[in-house]
Amino acid sequence: MRKLKVTAVSYLNTKPLLYGLLQSPIARQIELKLEIPSACARRLRDGDADLGLVPVAVIPELDTPRLISDYCIGTAGAVKTVALYSEKPLEEVEELYLDHHSRTSVELTKLLLRDYWKASPRLIPATDGYIDALGGARAGLVIGDRTIGLEARFPYVYDLGEAWLQHTGLPFVFAAWVSNRPLDPGFEREFSQALRAGVEQIPQLMYLLPSPHPSFDLEEYFTRYISYELDGKKREALGRFLEAISPKVPEGLAF
Repeated sequence: MRKLKVTAVSYLNTKPLLYGLLQSPIARQIELKLEIPSACARRLRDGDADLGLVPVAVIPELDTPRLISDYCIGTAGAVKTVALYSEKPLEEVEELYLDHHSRTSVELTKLLLRDYWKASPRLIPATDGYIDALGGARAGLVIGDRTIGLEARFPYVYDLGEAWLQHTGLPFVFAAWVSNRPLDPGFEREFSQALRAGVEQIPQLMYLLPSPHPSFDLEEYFTRYISYELDGKKREALGRFLEAISPKVPEGLAF
């Protein structure tokens, strides 16, 4: 039997989900590859993966997207690792670098700048090493593990999960498990069960993962800042976000 090609975000916040998959018998049915979010999205869109934990902004680009499982990378407020970092208040920022790792965070930043912060700095697509160029009136969107410790360097930190909650009253979904074709229902059930087991084993996972920074509390991050269940409110938020960034949300996509 051909193994399903699975692509997943390589960041720290995916570790409970991946732990559940790799501890489950379903690991024998998949070929897993970890990549930055933009690469995950590209592989799923191009047909190089059957299933992926991908930035949700790619969903409108897929022909027949399907949400797989009731788990995601989401937040119900501050997310801690997706934020704007600045030496000045946002209203004084003239240039804003946009992290090239994930279009979801870029689109969310643009939406919040327009509709919530009412700010219009010049937006610059970032390249590797851009964080070192931040300073003065030049701020930056930074996502993922590279944010860890940056709050000590920048006096102004604008958390995108927190801003979205204040703007909409809703949680947010940064990445979801998505396929671009139907999968076997039995596989989907077993896949979701494995993800649930991983989330339930977060206390045990703490013994296996080193902290990425002396001041970074892993358990607090996994349980307070990241919210893994793709519940009704998150599905509502996902629908609202996709409608805001795309003129056409794929027909038949069940939120």
